[in-house]
Amino acid sequence: MENEELQNNTPPEETSSGAPTEQDLNFENRIDLSELQQAVEKLRTELAKVIVGQQDFIELLIVSLLSNGHVLIEGVPGIAKTVTAKLFAKTLETGFNRIQFTPDLMPSDVLGTSVLNMKTSDFEFKKGPIFSNMVLIDEINRAPAKTQAALFEVMEERQVTIDGVRYPMEPPFMVLATQNPVEQEGTYALPEAQLDRFLFKIKVDYPNLEEEINILKTHHERKATKPLELIDAVLTPEKLLEFKNKTQEVIIEEKILGYIAEIVTKTRTHPHLYLGGSPRASIAVMNASKAFAAINGRDFVTPEDIKKSLFPVLRHRIILSPEREMEGMSTEDVIEMILQSVEIPR
Repeated sequence: MENEELQNNTPPEETSSGAPTEQDLNFENRIDLSELQQAVEKLRTELAKVIVGQQDFIELLIVSLLSNGHVLIEGVPGIAKTVTAKLFAKTLETGFNRIQFTPDLMPSDVLGTSVLNMKTSDFEFKKGPIFSNMVLIDEINRAPAKTQAALFEVMEERQVTIDGVRYPMEPPFMVLATQNPVEQEGTYALPEAQLDRFLFKIKVDYPNLEEEINILKTHHERKATKPLELIDAVLTPEKLLEFKNKTQEVIIEEKILGYIAEIVTKTRTHPHLYLGGSPRASIAVMNASKAFAAINGRDFVTPEDIKKSLFPVLRHRIILSPEREMEGMSTEDVIEMILQSVEIPR
């Protein structure tokens, strides 16, 4: 066994030209990730039947799924935020519910309520639409604070407590929430405590000219066929649980952990920030970076995986100082500044 490990860790032999050959650079993973990679490719292929472009968006959804996290999707209306989330849920053989958030929505409309059974004279709990596996919350920032607060427990602890009785959510459980930019009419800013419960905040932009033409072509060729009819389920809950467990086993060295901690710690003392990232942000970066490594077929985390995770994990967790916000600076600008100031581990 020791000899095998020594052979696997031996540096690649060099050719006469001094450079390692492509064959020499192949290494054997300590964790078999081939099946996970195939499943991820199937997910991408299914979504590509309908969704044009948005590769980064889809990749972040897959990473969040493997990291057991929730996703907040922000963008202007009409750029396929809701459609992509619905189609993504369709690729999984799980339950799916969609909740449209409105200003008059009450917590009981989301969680459920106790109803008097006239036959037994007892109150029975009728579960609300949050009781599903994949829950799409459309325009989450159009509901008032009272309804937003109803999501705190279910998103963090994956349970709902009604009248002193605990109702656990059946795994897998993932919230995909879309929101319009806060500058738009009729929106409420989400409280920081709720934002912190989302693993990622994904910003979706307008498509470019080429993608826009392809969108028109696909809509024309699809004619009366609905997008959901084109998508098949490719992943079962059992396989998803297996892949999640494998993702958690991905190796992350102590110097990489130090790299994450140093970056997040700097957000707490940075002069341009009013609020920095919490330890939950550090854990989110670590879990997401493991998933990025896994879907790329590696059983170890690299600094590049950390960089990919930082922006979607931190952009909604840190708050700019009022002076910098008035100057037009963004949280992404500050994250980039911090990244440049921290030495990359070798």
